[in-house]
Order: sequence, then C-alpha cells, then structure tokens
Amino acid sequence: MGLALVMVGATPAHATAEPGITIDRGRTQPVFSYADAIREHVYVESSVDSDADGRLDRVRVDIIRPRESGPGLKVPVIIDESPYYDNSGRGNEAERKVYDADGNLAKFPLFYDNYFVPRGYAVLNVDMSGTARSDGCPDVGGRGDVLGGKAVIDWLNGRATAYRADGTTVTADWTTGRAAMIGKSYDGTLANAVAATGVEGLETIVPISAISSWYKYQRSNGVIYNRDYMSWLARYIDTDPAAKCATVRARMDAEDGDDTGDYNPFWAERDYIAGSLGDVTRVRASVFVVHTVNDLNVKPDNFSKWWQALAERNVPRKIWVGQYQHVDPFDFEGRRDIWVDTLHRWFDHWLLGVENGIMREPRADVQIGPDRWITQRDWPAPFTMKVPFRPAADGSLGLLPARKGQTATFTDIRQSEDAMIADVGTAKPGRIAFTTGVLPLDLRLSGSPVIDLRVALDRPTANLTALLVDFGEETRVDWRRGQGITTVAEEDCHGESTATDDACYRKVVTNLATRPLEIVGRGWIDVQNRDSLSEPSPLPAGTYGKVKWEALPQDYIFKKGHRLALVIGGTDSTYSDEAATGANVTVDLAKSRVLLPLVLVMQLGDLPKDKARWHGPRQLDLPVPDNRFF
Repeated sequence: MGLALVMVGATPAHATAEPGITIDRGRTQPVFSYADAIREHVYVESSVDSDADGRLDRVRVDIIRPRESGPGLKVPVIIDESPYYDNSGRGNEAERKVYDADGNLAKFPLFYDNYFVPRGYAVLNVDMSGTARSDGCPDVGGRGDVLGGKAVIDWLNGRATAYRADGTTVTADWTTGRAAMIGKSYDGTLANAVAATGVEGLETIVPISAISSWYKYQRSNGVIYNRDYMSWLARYIDTDPAAKCATVRARMDAEDGDDTGDYNPFWAERDYIAGSLGDVTRVRASVFVVHTVNDLNVKPDNFSKWWQALAERNVPRKIWVGQYQHVDPFDFEGRRDIWVDTLHRWFDHWLLGVENGIMREPRADVQIGPDRWITQRDWPAPFTMKVPFRPAADGSLGLLPARKGQTATFTDIRQSEDAMIADVGTAKPGRIAFTTGVLPLDLRLSGSPVIDLRVALDRPTANLTALLVDFGEETRVDWRRGQGITTVAEEDCHGESTATDDACYRKVVTNLATRPLEIVGRGWIDVQNRDSLSEPSPLPAGTYGKVKWEALPQDYIFKKGHRLALVIGGTDSTYSDEAATGANVTVDLAKSRVLLPLVLVMQLGDLPKDKARWHGPRQLDLPVPDNRFF
C-alpha cells in the first residue's frame, strides 16, 4: 500500500500492527519511534560537473526516516540543504553533523528530525555541491549549487540516480515524492533557487532570511557592498584544499563585474525572480517566507521583491516579518512554540493534504515592537497611503513642495551613516538633512519607501545614500548587539531525543536599547545606474536628471511626539565598499520627494474623527481610518 493515514477516532479499514501516519486535531501525531528510525546516506548524481573532473557531481544526502517507511508506508520529505554542515554549523548553537562508525549521521543539526520523524516524515540533510562530503565546487548560487539540489528532488521522484557508498544504485521507494525545502540564509536561498527551476515534487519551501537575487545581496542599484565576495564565500564553505576549486573562484572574480557594479549574466544566473537559470514564473511550490526588516546581512529587499513577485502570480504563500537582525524564527523571543506549531501545520497541509485551516488564517504575522506582534491579511499592510514628504530649503520636511528654484548641495564623500545623521540641524558639506515637526500621532511605515530626486552633478556620476531617521527617545530591539538576541542557559525541547541527538535548545531573550534616534530606512544608488542596472548612463555635467529608487523595506512605528528626518549623502562607508566620486551634488528641492507607505495608528480621542492635521513646518491633512492596525 502507499501512504497510510489514520484519523484518531476512526477505525481503519485494514488495521495493522505497525503504526501509520496519525492525525488528530489537524496535526500529525508522534507515533513513530525516533530512536529506532532508519539512518542512512546516499549520493545523488547531479547534472553538473562543477569541478571539471570529468564526472558528474554526486551530492551527499543524509536521511532519517521512520523504521516503518518503505514500499508499504510512503512518507513525505523535509529537506535542509546547506553548505555549512562542516564549517559554521547550523542554528543559534552552531550544530554540525556528527557521524557514527558506519558513516551515517548520529546527530542531525536542528530540531526538524527530532520533531517531524516521529510524526511520519523523512528528514534529509543535504551537503550542497562542493561542500562537506559532496563532490564538486561551490558555485555560490549558480548552476552547480542549484541543480545539485534539484537532483535530490528528482531522485525522490524517480527521475535521477543515487548510489550507496559501495557504488550500488538505490531508489527512494519509501517516499511519496512530496518534498519541502527549508533553511535559513544560504539554506533558504537554495530553497528559493530550486523552487525557481519548477521541479516537480517540491510542494513547498520555507526560506528564512534567504536570498532571492544574489545581485541584491551584493549590490544596490550599482553600488557595491563587498568586492570579490562571491569567491571569498566559495572558499569559506569549501573545506577541500584551496587548489581544487581555485579555477572556479578565479572565474567568479573575472565575471562578477566588480569594476562597474552592473547587473550582468553572472548575476542573472543567480537571480531567482527573473533570472536565466530559473525564475518566479516556474515556481510550483507554496512559499512560507520569514525575514526581518533589520537584516543587513541578507537585506530585506531580498524578501520583499520575492514576495511581490509571488503575489503577482498568486502563489499560495504565508509570511512572518520580524524586527531582529539575521535571526531564525525559532529564536524570536516568545514565539518558539508558535513557530514550531505553525511550521507543523504548514507541512501537514502541503505535504499530507491535512485540512487544518492554515490557509484560511491571516497571511502575515508582523512584529511592530520589541514584544508586540500582529496578524494582518497580507504584507505590506493593506490600505497603506503613499504619502509624499518634500524637503525644503529651510531644512523642513513636509507635504508641500519647495519653491521653484530652491536647491541644496553636498559633496559625495565617503562617510559612515552615523556621521551622516549627526547634528542634523547643522549644515555639513557631505550631506543635506530635512526634518518634520513633532508628529501629532503614531504613523506606521509598512513597505518600501521611494526616493525620488532631481539632481545635477559636476562629474559623470555619484553614489547617493538616503536615510530615514526616527528622532525620539524609545526602547527598541537592539539588533546591532547579538543580532537582537541573547542566549540564556534554560532550554526547552521540541521532539524526541537520543543520547547523541537531543531535541532541546537554549532559549533566548530580546536585546533592548533605549536611544534618542533610530535609522529606519536605507537606500543606495549609483547615479549612472538610475535608468538601468545593466547599461550605465553617466549624467552630463550640470544637467539635471531624475534619480528614483526604492529604499529597503521596513515595518516600523514612528511614535507620536517624535520627528522624522530624511538625510541624503554620498558614499556610505558602513555598508558599501565603494570609493567616493568627489562629485558635487545639487538637489532640485522643488522636484524632489520621498514617498512613504504609511498607515495611521491611533487611539480613540487622539484627534477629531473627520481628519488629522499636522501643524508643523508643513501640514498633514489625511483621512483617518477606524481605530485598528491594517
């Protein structure tokens, strides 16, 4: 027989002595022994020879599955493919694979195996091509990486070949072929990438803090974050002798376009939204996105653009948006049990067809404060208003445009973002700054601000940085310290344990800081890339041109009594590896603005019901929605 499902309270037509997958209250139940589970490993043949050794790469797959699984009981699969199993490890406690005397895993990193195997799932930890015990060379988001992972899905569905260590072939006769991919950072990036190939059998993915475009990971509109990063990362994750993949890394350095910062075929291969190897139009899987708005490693435009593209294609989807840095939702304080249960129901629904209502719930969970989460029907918040804030020559920021002919000038120098925002009321040669009056009510920013400037240069190009700043004393998530969390001694457990692989992990608490200001929005652009990322166009000296781009997405509440500032400067040394151009930048204030996607956040009685008016340097006159978050 195939998949055996038993609903608690019902008598199965053909009862057996061995357990079947059991569902109660919309969730699979832990009826299989974790200690007795089958632990094995295979090598799946990829379609790529990434190290050019004359044979196709073989990808190491470590498997744990219920002992009862086989031709008579086929189970679904959860995959965490990673390049980090033998270097930095996985999770907050940096767990690595631990092998037994037979070469099988005695310890699978993270809790997925402990929790899901007893509930009737197989869990696969896959060494990405070129890492740990897999063949090949790391391709950092390219063909070798992606097609190695795709081959594993193909093998589960009888379309690829796998070998045991002795060279004999092996089939996956124990699985339904329905698979999920999950993981944080590079692991989640592989999930996005494999889904973008359209491979059949990948039913759902859970990308956590994941890349959807490696260009966006290393570039912003022509501005380079890090030079030669891709070859550096390839070397970091490859534990083979350096010489083995030196040619591959040299090719990366030759093709990455660091001399220009432009989008080229190298980056198109590593673009899963609209790339050459795969794209969002091919995605068959449902997608559960998790990301944080303060992740300045995998910057949040990697999730917002992916999410938008999925929405345009009506891909079934769900999202969590947090305020930490590069942190797994398992380590969001107070959310661990909620996360495990939500993930459980997600997998049960998409891999086993359990009707548990998860797709009828609000699509988005959003953190809007250190200890405050809300649910809403989508993200960004529905019914946001794109409000134009306009700079003026007196240093104010409001809703009315500056008078015609008013300009402000600064020089593109290299400086930190802290230097750019210091003493905003004082004129400085390397930046211009504009502030609102005191806010009369809370304003929630939800989505991506748009910077829309008209500038003239005295040189062909300049790097521009735009910063949105919240001025006001407030206790916020301190994502700069420990990425926003501190690990404590107390543990909790999710799943079953053995002597070599326990299901218990240390808890965390949120790091908080009370500060007089917070940089909320960031955006960067090389002016010569204002019209195209792949075909730069220098701006003729002394000629005004439109420079419009999206800043990183954010979800943040500007509190009543605070002030909002827009700071525009040149080259940002905090996040960019660029050299400043030294160009003098003149901004036409009358034709420049920043568009903020805002939701009014009010308590009853704050303002008259008909409208809210802001009497400051400029005037805010907006209709007031009813008293709730959207």
